[in-house]
Amino acid sequence: FSYALNHLQSVDPAMTAALAITVFLTVLIYGLWRHGLHFFNLFVPKGVPIYILPLIVAIEILSFVSRPISHSVRLFANMLAGHITLKVFAGFIILLGGSLGTIGWVGSMLPFAMVVILFALETLVAFLQAYVFAILTCIYLNDAIHPGH
Repeated sequence: FSYALNHLQSVDPAMTAALAITVFLTVLIYGLWRHGLHFFNLFVPKGVPIYILPLIVAIEILSFVSRPISHSVRLFANMLAGHITLKVFAGFIILLGGSLGTIGWVGSMLPFAMVVILFALETLVAFLQAYVFAILTCIYLNDAIHPGH
């Protein structure tokens, strides 16, 4: 049980960053391959007055470059929050079960039930985050395929 408890902290921001950078580079390379330099028209929305265009282009570039950051931080934060919550409740089980004898073992049933429920909830959140990651990847790829706004 302590082995599993120690490995709950195996969430690594480098993993989520690598996934997000892979998506970012795929979108960028595919957009440039398919549209050449016209891919950068993604940063110039149609119908914007010329006097505000530099500001809009700067905002669009900042938005595009910050995609991998938001993509990876969203995934990492959700994974880390679930792991921390599980580790806290699992620690309660060990503390109650090891320090108070029989009464502690009986008292540790509530945190154990919470760990089981939280594990199910974390599994649901993991599927939801995978879905959100896939949907955002599809949206970003759609921008590469159709760079016009």
